[in-house]
Amino acid sequence: MEASAPQFKLILGSSSTARKKILGDMGYEFTTMSADIDEKAIRKEKPEDLVMALAEAKADAIISKFRKTEYLENDVNPTILVAADTVVVYEGVVREKPSSEAEARQFMKDYANGHAATVSSVLVTNLATGSRRGEWDKVEIYFHDIPDQVIDKLIEEGIVLYAAGGLIIEHPLVLPYIKEVVGSTDSVMGLPKALTERLIKEVL
Repeated sequence: MEASAPQFKLILGSSSTARKKILGDMGYEFTTMSADIDEKAIRKEKPEDLVMALAEAKADAIISKFRKTEYLENDVNPTILVAADTVVVYEGVVREKPSSEAEARQFMKDYANGHAATVSSVLVTNLATGSRRGEWDKVEIYFHDIPDQVIDKLIEEGIVLYAAGGLIIEHPLVLPYIKEVVGSTDSVMGLPKALTERLIKEVL
């Protein structure tokens, strides 16, 4: 893959373990930076607009950190920043990270024998040229019934509290209860591979 001999530096603007794994699986070497933004302060009616606005806010916050540190000075190769965001949509309502264990439990009970969608954005910026490309991707997920004891274990682990909509379809406890995924699993996990790859190429 071209990424094995990169002609650019790559930064993932996220501390998400899932996004780090996906980008690593794509063959890229990268560093990570997280954006300290108040996500709740950014509101949009449509989930597609919301995830794009959040990715832009994350990218802008990270770029402003670079300007303060003059990190880009004397760089021979361009620096590419990948920012992303994901929300879950259930019955037309946007769900972000659960605010409590009780909310996470309710989210998962809602999904049982039903379906939800994820909307994920990817925003790629070439920090040397200012070129920026972004798009969103939507995936539909259909569930079997999820037993209460499985929900209890997931709550006990606590990991669902850090996932959009409390949804982690790749978790070994959740996988048996996924009926169908219409779209790519990596998009549900927060970083659609094909879209990310294409946007990186477009800004170079």
